[in-house]
Amino acid sequence: MIKLGRLTKVELRDIWKSESQDFTPWLAQPENITALAEALSMELEIEAREREVGPFRADLLCKDLIDDSWVLIENQLERTDHSHLGQLLTYAAGLQTVTIVWIASRFTEEHRAALDWLNEITDERFKFFGVEVELWRIGDSVAAPKFNIVSKPNEWTRSITQASRRIESETLTETKKLQLDFWTALATSLAGHPILRSRRPRPQHWTTYSIGRAGIHLAAILDSQKSRLGVELYLGDENAKSYFNQLILHQAEIEAVLGHKPDCRELPTRRACRIVTYHTVADPFDEATWPELIAWISKTLEAYHRAFHQRVLNLTMPLMVAEEASFEGTGSDDV
Repeated sequence: MIKLGRLTKVELRDIWKSESQDFTPWLAQPENITALAEALSMELEIEAREREVGPFRADLLCKDLIDDSWVLIENQLERTDHSHLGQLLTYAAGLQTVTIVWIASRFTEEHRAALDWLNEITDERFKFFGVEVELWRIGDSVAAPKFNIVSKPNEWTRSITQASRRIESETLTETKKLQLDFWTALATSLAGHPILRSRRPRPQHWTTYSIGRAGIHLAAILDSQKSRLGVELYLGDENAKSYFNQLILHQAEIEAVLGHKPDCRELPTRRACRIVTYHTVADPFDEATWPELIAWISKTLEAYHRAFHQRVLNLTMPLMVAEEASFEGTGSDDV
């Protein structure tokens, strides 16, 4: 006789005590935002956490890599309420063109109907999703999340599939086609890698990998104009200069892990900072050399992850920013 386990529902607050301190950071982890993206038929990459939109702070601001559009996520570990619905409308007004994802433990019928109505009356610039989150376990197993879509734009599945096919079928230049082929080969090589989760290959000169913190990522670069490859740590949010200076304090240790001295670029006239390593090649589009080039990128990405992952997680916000975030976050679960 086959013996099966029994599914047991877990209370969300037993795992996540706070939306801002527990659930949002959990959702921001690469494997978790990927699970949500799969449920929504999107490819999400986090751009920022606690981003100001009008008088409110949005929990997560993402990009959908399928069409490069903005996706804003608002979390609520309780039953939906009018306050959060009002915030969503404020976000839509502030961002003008956006997909809004409202996550809650349970949607009331009136709020589910409100999202359906918004999807009916707004044009294609705005899309509203309602998502219920659940936790389940089998026996003594760890709790597992499940995302259930309770409201979505009309014809969403069909339209997103058509958009994806349209992007893929666009006429590409020879350079763009080679870029797409190269990143596809790299993604195939890294399939199943424990730490380097490949993004959807796109016809551009870079591809990115999560380092575990919003606003910062690893990138692989294919620079055909200068005949070189690159791997970099990219710091792109409003705290980039502070984070860069904190990392530079550990430059000797970082160089020891990497096995070489990277190019540390503070970029004074720009918000972003970069720490990058380049590798000159004869012809990056010579497909016969791709196994060698992919091996270099993979090895260097792994070294960058070892050198920076924990240090990036340990970065501290500037004092003034940290105090504002702490003040703004206080009581956010009660909004």
